[in-house]
Amino acid sequence: MSVETISAAGTVTKRPKKINLGAELARLPLYLWAVVVLIPFWWMIIAAFKTVPELMKNPPTFFPRDPSLDSFYDPSAPAPGGTPNPDAVPGVFQRWPEVAGGFLRFTLNTFGVTVIVTVVSLLIASLAAYMLTKTNAPGRRTVFVVIISSMMIPWQVSLIPNYLLTSDLGMTDSYLGYIVPGLAKSFVVFFLVQYLRSIPDELVHAARVDGASEWRIWWQIVLPLLRPALAAMAIFVALGEWNNFLWPLIIIRDEDLFNLPIALSNLSNAIVSSPGSMGVAMAASMLATLPTVVFFFLFQKHFIKGIALSGIKA
Repeated sequence: MSVETISAAGTVTKRPKKINLGAELARLPLYLWAVVVLIPFWWMIIAAFKTVPELMKNPPTFFPRDPSLDSFYDPSAPAPGGTPNPDAVPGVFQRWPEVAGGFLRFTLNTFGVTVIVTVVSLLIASLAAYMLTKTNAPGRRTVFVVIISSMMIPWQVSLIPNYLLTSDLGMTDSYLGYIVPGLAKSFVVFFLVQYLRSIPDELVHAARVDGASEWRIWWQIVLPLLRPALAAMAIFVALGEWNNFLWPLIIIRDEDLFNLPIALSNLSNAIVSSPGSMGVAMAASMLATLPTVVFFFLFQKHFIKGIALSGIKA
């Protein structure tokens, strides 16, 4: 590489750019780590486009020699209950014939629950943060201490109480069982409280003087000011709900209500009895991962900002 310089006479000269060997060597572990992280994703992609015979080869190939879409849909695969074919297995969109829509149904379940939980939980958290920071509600300090204390308790501890409560309310095997327990986000409340404390109280006091109600202040003044923080938190909440596995596994028995992580778990179990299903599992994993990758690249600025804002001081 070279750097262009302009002399006093106006001529442009090029001089070689100095390379900092120490800085380049310091970056080497980062490059190696990036390769290690990307190898599983590369294997997932190539395995999704391999044929069953190529998947069974040993040693494995790192490029598909004859790319195929059979892992997604294989016309030659036997119908459910038919004679097994070691060289052809039902693709992703041929699995779960007893479920209307199959894999697409699981994707819609995951997408719908993720959107509802993300939107509603952020609205509830923003309202809670507003009440804790900009009002004189009695006991607000105690409530805030309780919220902070709940963050110190491992979430696995609440699985049994949540399941018993959900069961007593008749919400197992339902979308409500997915959504309602996921609406309480202590960290989001804590994060928004810290962010709101940096906003002058005079804005809220002026709105009260003008006769605005608390609901109107929250909706028309506080929420617009919280937009950067809400966008950052929406990414974390949405990714967490998209990958939610343990809680749906506990409360859901009806296959029509499965989400993508549970469906992928079933495909992983199928590999034990049918090694040729590995390509199908990789194809399903790629389809489940693709929305999160696209979501990240579209909102990566907010994602980075969320990490930066997490260190905000009161």
